[in-house]
Amino acid sequence: MRATAWLRNNPLEAGWAVFAAANWVAMVAWPSWETVPFHFVWISLTIVYGIRTWSTRTMWGVLSVVILATGASIFADAFNGTQLWGELFEVPLMSAMFLAMVWHAQRRQAALAEVQGLAEMRASLLERQERFLHDASHELRTPVTIARGHLELLRRDQPEAPELEVALDELGRMERIVERLLLLAKSEQQGFAFEEIDVDAFLSDLFIRWSEVAPRAWRLDVDLAGRLLADPEALRNALDALLENAVKYTDPGDAVELAAHADGTGGVVIEVSDSGAGIPPEALPRIFDRWARADDARTRERGGAGLGLPIVAAVARAHGGRCSVESRAGRTAFRLHLPVRGGAVAPNPTPAREGDLAGAGQGLALS
Repeated sequence: MRATAWLRNNPLEAGWAVFAAANWVAMVAWPSWETVPFHFVWISLTIVYGIRTWSTRTMWGVLSVVILATGASIFADAFNGTQLWGELFEVPLMSAMFLAMVWHAQRRQAALAEVQGLAEMRASLLERQERFLHDASHELRTPVTIARGHLELLRRDQPEAPELEVALDELGRMERIVERLLLLAKSEQQGFAFEEIDVDAFLSDLFIRWSEVAPRAWRLDVDLAGRLLADPEALRNALDALLENAVKYTDPGDAVELAAHADGTGGVVIEVSDSGAGIPPEALPRIFDRWARADDARTRERGGAGLGLPIVAAVARAHGGRCSVESRAGRTAFRLHLPVRGGAVAPNPTPAREGDLAGAGQGLALS
């Protein structure tokens, strides 16, 4: 039963054993040609070990049997005068070559095991981080909401107290951070609810909301017609983060543009650009990392928590797309590249107009 189970579990080794035995019989039967089957035995042994990488004990056992079998056959033929005595040196030479291959194979196996261990450890760490983000965000929502409620009650009794306004502003910042932490955790778990949205209406609503609260030279330019399959809440949060950055790093009167256009490859690009100070070139490679800021020396009011752009990247990935940034003197543009599935992109020839929605396009085709 054990032999049957071994044959079933090790067909490659069983086949090699039969092949090696047949070649050893050929060495004995035709001594004048024995170098040919001799090399067949050693080459096949090297190939099989390269595939299987046996344990050290098994490797030494098999190697000893091969050395004794092939060495004894050549020794007998040399003793009988059929082969030259120098042929015996083939056995230690082939053994040395095989052991060199064993050393490299074992080093490679150890390196792969180390890499796999590091990958598993990193995956476990990322999983714990995402769980922490999700759990911590949920736990923070309740006390923040309760604190806001009590502070608003106090503000009714003391409407002129500046300390209450500061506290409420800080709670508002905490609420935004919590919401972004939840969105990050949601994006890693692929917990999005996709539906068709009208890009024109969606971006127009976003444009109106932001243009009413920040005195900038706003411009909307949407030259697509139709609908897009997306998670509207996640996409709105991502674009809010980009527009919030544009407002933070510009001054009143600076230009801020929200645009959407076809990318020429069957997808759509939603772009938020501004005429602010820009981003230092050395910060661009890490701009979408969590907790990163373009300038660590910025004030706390402008710097934020460093979660907005990672959210943009996470939302883009969850939609099968990507995000990019381009920054040069006088213009910084963040782009959300989204694929379009099952539809066509239709351009809208009506030009956009400055500061209002009169020339906004009709959206993106997807049905």
